[in-house]
Amino acid sequence: MILYIGILIALTGAIILILKPIFKTNEILTKFTIKRSLQLMVLGIALSIISGAFFYAEPGTAYAVQYPWGGQKAVFRQGINTKMWGRLIPLQFELPIKYVIPNSEGNLGDQSEYANVDAAKYWAFSDAVKARIATSVVISINTDDKDQFLSVADRNKTEQNMIRSRVIPNIDQSIKNTCKLMDAQDYISGQASDFDRYFKDQLENGMYVLEEYADNQTREIIGDSSTVRTIVNKETKHKRFRIQIRNGEPVREKGNSLKAYGLTVIQAVVTEIDWEQTFDKRLQLQKEEVAQTQLEKQQAEREFYRAQKEKARGEADKATERARLEKEQIQKTIAAETEAKVAEFNLVKEKKQFEVEKFKALSKKVAADAESYQNAKLVSAGLTPQEKAEWEYKTSVGVARELKELSLPEIFIEGGSSKSTDSNLLQSLIGADLAKKMMESNGQK
Repeated sequence: MILYIGILIALTGAIILILKPIFKTNEILTKFTIKRSLQLMVLGIALSIISGAFFYAEPGTAYAVQYPWGGQKAVFRQGINTKMWGRLIPLQFELPIKYVIPNSEGNLGDQSEYANVDAAKYWAFSDAVKARIATSVVISINTDDKDQFLSVADRNKTEQNMIRSRVIPNIDQSIKNTCKLMDAQDYISGQASDFDRYFKDQLENGMYVLEEYADNQTREIIGDSSTVRTIVNKETKHKRFRIQIRNGEPVREKGNSLKAYGLTVIQAVVTEIDWEQTFDKRLQLQKEEVAQTQLEKQQAEREFYRAQKEKARGEADKATERARLEKEQIQKTIAAETEAKVAEFNLVKEKKQFEVEKFKALSKKVAADAESYQNAKLVSAGLTPQEKAEWEYKTSVGVARELKELSLPEIFIEGGSSKSTDSNLLQSLIGADLAKKMMESNGQK
């Protein structure tokens, strides 16, 4: 711009200098003296020289300077640099390229002057569903390799030419290939991230070579394993594509990548998709169906949890009843054990008491035998028949009375092995007690 202004000023001074002698009476020309005309010419030439020899590099922009004699250089630093009347090819460090879905009025909205914005195009997915895909792509130029940068600038001449002839065709091809790899239903069902990944990978490293394949229907087992059938969905009768793989790597088209031009893809994402109206209706029906399914699922879950609640309540009641019965059982068991312990203790007590009474009876028997022996001696020593008869009478009376008053143990535990032993023991006890009674009655007399 300054160059053109300088040239214009220099030409103006030269024209005034030429026309002044011819039109001497012209009022305008008379105001310019020869000195002023020369000054205009010098100023114009100076401006032309300055603007042709130097230029101002804006920040964030790389420049390829092509000299008139055939040389060239790359400028990546902002500020004033020399160009020596050479040609400038400016390229931004980062090139924003966007596809935007127009609004109802057809406007693309407010956009930056540094961004390249176009209206989004319609693309067909694998299931023939069409949609306008809005994308946001940011391309970075290579500022590390000056030779590659100068080669790219020399081949493309301008930034807009590079974007229109190199970058945008690659973006369109990437979107087209990626759409072939999936159905629209797959995209909205969770493969949106795969779409972005395929899209960016193809932009940076080259387009995939796609191959068509047959989408075999999955056979469905109905009832038992002996009944198998294949269900064919008419809506799936369309071409299917996949990435051709060789040695574990995707096969790519040669010479069709931005990396070959020293360009790096910093960002490549889908920002918005405007589906065609028929697919929108299908989506709405699917949403309603999903909502109905979710409602039924919630109702089924509610019924399930209600059944679980009743089951838990029944288990709680069973546990309570079981606890009550176990408590009663424990109480009865403890009572029975207590009763058995008491009976065992009473048995031991009665046994000990019997042994005591047994020893008491033996003691009485021994004393009675001693007294009887003594009386026998006395009788044999010289009792008269009248005294002997009286003694026997008293003895009989005393024995009868003692038998009446005789108290034996209420409980008798058999411990012997023969009946004769038991009979002798009983007789001995009775005799001992009678003898004792008689001795006591005689003593009183």
